[in-house]
Amino acid sequence: MRILVVGGAGYIGSHTARVLRRAGLEVLIYDNLSTGFEFLAKGFEMIVGDVHDSKKLLEALKRSDAVMHFAANHYVGESMANPRKYFRNNVEGGISLLNAALDAGTKYVIFSSTCSVYGSPEKMPITEEYPRLPVNPYGISKVFFEQALESYDFAYGLKYASLRYFNACGADEGGEIGECHEPEPHLIPLALRAAGGFGGELQVYGTDYPTPDGTCIRDYTNVVDLAEAHVKALQHLMAGNPSFTVNLGTGEGSSVKQVLSTVEEVTGKKVPHKIVPRRPGDPPALVADPTKARQLLNWKTKRSLRDSVSTAWKWMQKQQTLAGV
Repeated sequence: MRILVVGGAGYIGSHTARVLRRAGLEVLIYDNLSTGFEFLAKGFEMIVGDVHDSKKLLEALKRSDAVMHFAANHYVGESMANPRKYFRNNVEGGISLLNAALDAGTKYVIFSSTCSVYGSPEKMPITEEYPRLPVNPYGISKVFFEQALESYDFAYGLKYASLRYFNACGADEGGEIGECHEPEPHLIPLALRAAGGFGGELQVYGTDYPTPDGTCIRDYTNVVDLAEAHVKALQHLMAGNPSFTVNLGTGEGSSVKQVLSTVEEVTGKKVPHKIVPRRPGDPPALVADPTKARQLLNWKTKRSLRDSVSTAWKWMQKQQTLAGV
């Protein structure tokens, strides 16, 4: 069985491609390399193409039995400043993919969704029944695609799994691949860069949130755990079960200050940082209730925040060594 991994040269897609291969499935990667990296797809067949290229996408889908969709822009701050980019790629590009999947006779779509669909929930942890009330264009674009999947399932029988990630983090435990963004927007790699002395001073966006220490709380979920959930989601659909939506998270929140403490413990170095104003569109806290994923998929996270920081640090050190830093 061959799985088309759209966005497979990116962070979560590349980790998922490896977990799929370990599960005995054949992988075909499709990526336009606008934010992905060719070396992350090393060892896999890759088609360089865009989700807007319906002809090329259709040919790739005809060679595949299922598709996993990771090809989306995903920065909250950028979406606030440039919503046009997000609606073009995440909405128009997503519909292009769905239509091509329909034309190719694809049976299963696994979608990389997000906790941003919930907006700023007042109660934690968040269950899947919480209303979708996004507060930024990124979250809005993800809600749109979730609703499109629901419509295509109802009208055409296209089965899907919407996997709502919380904060992906960490790296491949063997050190082969890891998080690689330029510019890097995520807290853990930025904190590691600052601690290691090969990044600028970390900016902490706000310490006046209604949280115990005043900084944002997030549910940091290891990227390999997330990848393993994709395989379980596909197997669940292939067993004849109906389409579904689940949260993927640990069920535990960590504040920005707690993350910095973990980084300092792992690296043995202080994290140089300064406090700056809040960013627009950042909810105070987002923590998953992963009960449904555990019940439906027999999935739960195995790796801790410290595990994620440790593998990310190992990956970053390797990259600095290769770069001769």
